[in-house]
Amino acid sequence: MAQNPAPAVHDGALRRGTLSFDGRSTLGDFVGSTDSVTGAVAGAAAIGAVRGHVEAPVTTLRTANDHRDRDLNKSLESARYPEIRFDLDSATAASAAGAPAAGAGDSIPITLHGTLHIHGVDRPVDLPATVLRAPGTLRVRSDFPLNLKDYRIGGLSRFLGMFKMQPDIVVHVDVTFEQP
Repeated sequence: MAQNPAPAVHDGALRRGTLSFDGRSTLGDFVGSTDSVTGAVAGAAAIGAVRGHVEAPVTTLRTANDHRDRDLNKSLESARYPEIRFDLDSATAASAAGAPAAGAGDSIPITLHGTLHIHGVDRPVDLPATVLRAPGTLRVRSDFPLNLKDYRIGGLSRFLGMFKMQPDIVVHVDVTFEQP
């Protein structure tokens, strides 16, 4: 009787995480971030079958400027679209040799395939990421460009266009899942 192989990735609950972005405006560069991130991963024997999600409430994003935070919530219509969410449909290792079944402490480049949900818009995305396995944890980091116009986010200029935020931002996700 053949036994099922151990999963490449085990089920896991999000232990900690951050979501941040780098923005540019006529008033200077800034960072928005939150550590109010939730999520889970549903493990599988093959990396392509792993599923999961990560989300954060829009109202928890902070930029170190109360006025800009209010503008951010207004532009993202946080009352109407309260969450930013990524749903993972599958992942692929960057190379056949980089199989995620590797031992603890191994860093593996992967591509996350899924759907990004922002401001009522659902877009399929392929995100570059790195997975780091350590005893009892699975850490996933991703940095990717995002154009706010792709998600119908407006209100990027104020005071008759004197103050403008650029629509292109860079998003950073750093999440750690607790695993057996």
